[in-house]
Amino acid sequence: MTRSFDVFDRDDFRSPDDLDRGASGGSESFWSVRVRLSELHRKEERADAHDREALDRSGRERPPLRREGRVREILAQRVRTVFRNRDKTYELRDSEIHLLSEVGKFRVVAQNDLAQFAYNGDRNRAERDIENLQRQGLAEVKTIPDVEYNNMKVVTLTKEGNKLLRRGGILEPGQRTYHGLKKPNEAAHDADLYRLYHKVSDEIESRGGRVVGVRLDYELKDELYSRIARASKSRQQTPQAVREEIAKGFHLKVVDGKIPIPDLRIEYVNENDYQLQRRDLELATDHYRPRGLSEKARAGFQVYARAEDTNRLRSVRDREELMTTILRM
Repeated sequence: MTRSFDVFDRDDFRSPDDLDRGASGGSESFWSVRVRLSELHRKEERADAHDREALDRSGRERPPLRREGRVREILAQRVRTVFRNRDKTYELRDSEIHLLSEVGKFRVVAQNDLAQFAYNGDRNRAERDIENLQRQGLAEVKTIPDVEYNNMKVVTLTKEGNKLLRRGGILEPGQRTYHGLKKPNEAAHDADLYRLYHKVSDEIESRGGRVVGVRLDYELKDELYSRIARASKSRQQTPQAVREEIAKGFHLKVVDGKIPIPDLRIEYVNENDYQLQRRDLELATDHYRPRGLSEKARAGFQVYARAEDTNRLRSVRDREELMTTILRM
């Protein structure tokens, strides 16, 4: 979902007339472009092969992921903890607290994905916990349209659920949480971000990293708007200088006078190195235009797509000579 920030406007690069050339635009020789595209193809082929191998090994000889070990420990706890939020009292198992935190960080999560990632595939346990959270008024289940699956059941927090999560000292300090559906027509895309997060966070952890925070585009956009509004009151800098300075402060880039915002930012630290690292991820969809892909390439985002959208988007990338990998989610 393409989101960019301008001082005066916010662009949606999905307009039918967005058909301009990409980042290359004739600045490189024909053979240089061919070589770089071939390198991207090889990288994507290796990533696709790795995903297929991981799927084939799933549940058999592969060692458990760190996430799976943590979830196993959470599911083993059956004692309920009492939480008090002003005049209300809630009794929650560790698995229900974990579910609240997972949903709160991403606003909306597909029920099937919750079962897979937050319950190690135990759908019955996930459904029981969701029902208990619904009875206590902390979570809701909604059905939304989805292109691939026709209908998708998603879980969101209620306002009370979000308040409990934020006041309970459960999450990392500074972690933003959300409740309710903000844009129902984008809910399927937003729900996919949870699955994308776990794909990338598992890769980070397999290399010794530890995820310390998740930031959605909502949060980054709000902070950018606030910072720009304050800076615009000063006449000491040009609008371009303001954009460059603010983008740098957010570890983002200015592209064509705008600040592209990723769908999802994962913050993590590597083993024996406490320097904060970032992975900016964009979940491209089938209706992306060349200009949108070009913007993401130049912004340095790691672009992913649903399996059914990947081949078309890679074809657009090759035709427009955009130098970015497009990985399967």
